[in-house]
Amino acid sequence: MLATIVWVIFVVGIFTLAFYQTSARNWLIVSAVLLILVTAFANKWVGIAFWVVWFLSLVFVSAPFWRRNLFSKPILHWFLRVQPKISHSEREVLEAGGIWWEKEFFTGNPDWEKLLHSNPNHLTAEEQAFLDGPVKTLCSMLNDWEITEKNDLPPAVWDYIKHERFWGLGIEKKYGGLGFSALMHSAVVTQIASRSATAALTVMVPNALGPAVFIEYFGTQQQRDYYLPRLANGQDVSCFALTSLVAGSDATSIIDSGVVCQGQYLGKEVLGICLNFSKRYITLAPVSTLIGLAFQLTDPEHLLGDKENVGITCALIPSNLKGVKIGPRHKPLTLAFMNGPIEGKDVFIPLDLVVGGAEGCGRGWKMLMECLALGRGISLPSVATAAQQLCFRASSAYSVVRHQFKRPIGEFEGIALELAKIGAYSYLSDATRVFTLRAIDCGVKPSIASAIAKYHLTELARKSVNHAMDIHGGKAIQNGPRNYLANLYNAVPVCITVEGANILTRNLIIFGQGLVRCHPYLAKEMEAAREHDNKERLKKFDKLLLKHIGFTLSRFVRTFIYGLTGGYFISSCRHGDLRYFIQQFTRMSAAFIFVTDVTLLVIGAKLKFKEALSARFGDILSHLYMGAAVIQHFEQAHEPELENPFLQWSLSYCLVKIQNAFAEILQNYPRKGLGKLLWSIVFPYGKVYQSPSDECSYEIAKLMQTPSALRDKLTQYCYVGESPESLAVLENVFANTERANTILQLIPGAMEKSDPVILELLQKKLVAQELSREDFILLENFLKQRMEIIEVDAFENGKEVNERKNNTVHTTN
Repeated sequence: MLATIVWVIFVVGIFTLAFYQTSARNWLIVSAVLLILVTAFANKWVGIAFWVVWFLSLVFVSAPFWRRNLFSKPILHWFLRVQPKISHSEREVLEAGGIWWEKEFFTGNPDWEKLLHSNPNHLTAEEQAFLDGPVKTLCSMLNDWEITEKNDLPPAVWDYIKHERFWGLGIEKKYGGLGFSALMHSAVVTQIASRSATAALTVMVPNALGPAVFIEYFGTQQQRDYYLPRLANGQDVSCFALTSLVAGSDATSIIDSGVVCQGQYLGKEVLGICLNFSKRYITLAPVSTLIGLAFQLTDPEHLLGDKENVGITCALIPSNLKGVKIGPRHKPLTLAFMNGPIEGKDVFIPLDLVVGGAEGCGRGWKMLMECLALGRGISLPSVATAAQQLCFRASSAYSVVRHQFKRPIGEFEGIALELAKIGAYSYLSDATRVFTLRAIDCGVKPSIASAIAKYHLTELARKSVNHAMDIHGGKAIQNGPRNYLANLYNAVPVCITVEGANILTRNLIIFGQGLVRCHPYLAKEMEAAREHDNKERLKKFDKLLLKHIGFTLSRFVRTFIYGLTGGYFISSCRHGDLRYFIQQFTRMSAAFIFVTDVTLLVIGAKLKFKEALSARFGDILSHLYMGAAVIQHFEQAHEPELENPFLQWSLSYCLVKIQNAFAEILQNYPRKGLGKLLWSIVFPYGKVYQSPSDECSYEIAKLMQTPSALRDKLTQYCYVGESPESLAVLENVFANTERANTILQLIPGAMEKSDPVILELLQKKLVAQELSREDFILLENFLKQRMEIIEVDAFENGKEVNERKNNTVHTTN
């Protein structure tokens, strides 16, 4: 019995040392004490074997010369062979922007206390006033059906956008901009997008990836002083021309060229660049007066320096320059935002128009990557959130208003389950959006986090819009002024395609860049391997390797113990539901980095080309990140208990996605046996996470179909408008449903009849003085509005037939 206890102490001690990644010195001391204890009870040869291992470990740790030459040197040579070759462009991508909380998941032990104690970001009083004033006014000026029909925003809207400086949201006040935070920038775009995708894209693009962004971060002081005020007040309308015929997602392959030469500009001969370019898909190109242009710059006469191929460069091109041709408009599905091609033939510009001046030549790729990291984190996540909040608000109200089989469709389980997905996706997306914006407002340009937000929020928006279309049925597929979902449905592919196609983002960017940027040791090891001095290189690499081995061993032990115990003994800074979820996300974080390190060892440089594998690792990282966003979002809620069903659903969904990604990785692992072994370590009892329960979904659906402050909060950026617009009428009927039903229940048989029959019955009750005039007016307006809601538009010879003339709608308060 004593021998058993001693062996247990020995095993627990060794695992504890590994678990806490104890230093090599402390490891040797404690393990020696444990060995002394266990030797007395062990078989002679077992004891000798243990001491031999301990002695070799001592030599390994305390004799760096032998360790480096016999162990680290061969591994360094292997590392040099297998590490992926990184081009100059790829290195600039990896070095551009910053990293945010996603790096915590590469530690295997996220700092939840730090996350939960961070200060929430809020709109200032000035920002809130702008949201309540100019933004709402702009939304009231927008009629998306008319915009689509006329294929343009009304002139008054263009003027208002310029006058109220909607293109200067982030430009500093000293340059005439509004100087708003990223959170406010996102709030503005989100609210406008809930009203009109065309208007949102018109406002969004110059603020997210336009010349103003490049000038503000990389321009000369002269460029800032001249252009930023003009861009803020709309005196100049800007676009940014990156995409060309042969270079879409692979922006480094652009063939648009610039050659350094002498030329005439404004009557003077100056040193400049002769440009030839052909771009397409350029938003605001048809109306732009200032073009931001990315091109390949060469200097064959070495007028700038020794380099002939200078590299990608960004410049500012006035659209009225000789040789610039603004092409005809593209037509992006049914959306009416300005988008089209731009061409330039022998366009000459001085070096002063290069972003950053002469020093900016060849720095364009870095500029692009850093500005994309900013814009991608604000723009499309905001549009995606708007789509989901509109689907949330409209579908929940419609599920109450629309009756089939003599009851609201929201009472049917199938509808309720679809409705809950819309609500939970919206909650998950908004939490991720706000979490990523906090990084930007903290001064980080979060390249990985913004890629996660862009990819997953636009994909969730696609799902939400599809669910909303299903719930609305035939109403959603008949186009016209009454259809508030049609243009939203058409806008989703645009959001998924632009600013980095989603397939590319998932397969190459999220994990591919995240691994090198966030791993505690990999980037440092790669840097050490590039050291020119052989001795210094081996010394640096050896030091990092020793730490990396200890780190991986620690994460293996953590993964193994967490798997056996279900993670229930993981220390957590919260209680209740949050405690469980923090434990499980910590468990999955440890498993993520452990399996990542094993995969790096097995696959090496080939991992760069294993896109499916990279995509699934990216899914794990993404849902860890989104889960952290939800946990923080919930923690900072004023009444978290009301949001608990959304927390449960969202985090259960993330854990299932993580579990499924692990399953797909290990089922398709290059070495099948190792894949099965890793699965048994991570999930020793098989799949343990379950999809959100029906009970949780029904609770969410019920909350969505109940007028409340919570429903308003979760859809706060969805612009409703005023009657007679369809969404406003729908909201009015929804708000008055309970009051109207209370009266109708007092009239025998009324609840079982159709609305036209009920109206006839009400007339009789009024004449017979069995119904008050006040109740009659309320019910008449309510029923006419309800009939209006289920109505769709009809057209005759291309013109809309006015079907509203017999259903006059009044607002009932």
